[in-house]
Amino acid sequence: MAYKRSALMEERLAGARERILLATRRLVAAGGYRNAPVTAVAAEAGVSTGLIYRHFPSKAELFVEVLTDAVEHELRIFEAIAAEPLPAPERLRRAITAFVRRALAGPGLAYAFIAEPVDPEVEAERIRCRRLFGDVFRRIVADGVEAGSFPAQDTDVAAACIVGAFTEALVGPTAPSRDAHGDQTALVESICVFCLRAAGAPNV
Repeated sequence: MAYKRSALMEERLAGARERILLATRRLVAAGGYRNAPVTAVAAEAGVSTGLIYRHFPSKAELFVEVLTDAVEHELRIFEAIAAEPLPAPERLRRAITAFVRRALAGPGLAYAFIAEPVDPEVEAERIRCRRLFGDVFRRIVADGVEAGSFPAQDTDVAAACIVGAFTEALVGPTAPSRDAHGDQTALVESICVFCLRAAGAPNV
């Protein structure tokens, strides 16, 4: 007879998995992926290293899930902004502003998710996540083209360029060697203006 886990055991395993993910996120936020070896994650989560490997066969898979969870949160925010009944340029500005402000508020986590050197599996997930971001921005740009707010253009290319621009612009301000940016409001505005001009918004 196959062993069947009890409901209590399933609940405990799910709880342990969540603690592992939260612990990893905290460690990465504090010092990047290198700050989150499995032994440190185990200590932070209050579990054994063996239990971590029971849930995640490799450290790369653990990092991929942490990245995916964070990106899904960002996507929900982007999707909500994209669905607002506002002109496309305003939605574009609001989406970029929201992302940049959150990145500047949590630079350690932002740098880890955007630019820190990582294993190939994590980098592949990064690329996939940027494409998901691009899907949302493509729809915003396409709405703008249809409404006449933006000129006719290849919306796939435009979206990829916009996502690349605002993420690349955050590498320096979120890097471990960063200096405190004197005026974050000005930085946010500069990134937004560049992206709006790239999309062809008039009078920016």
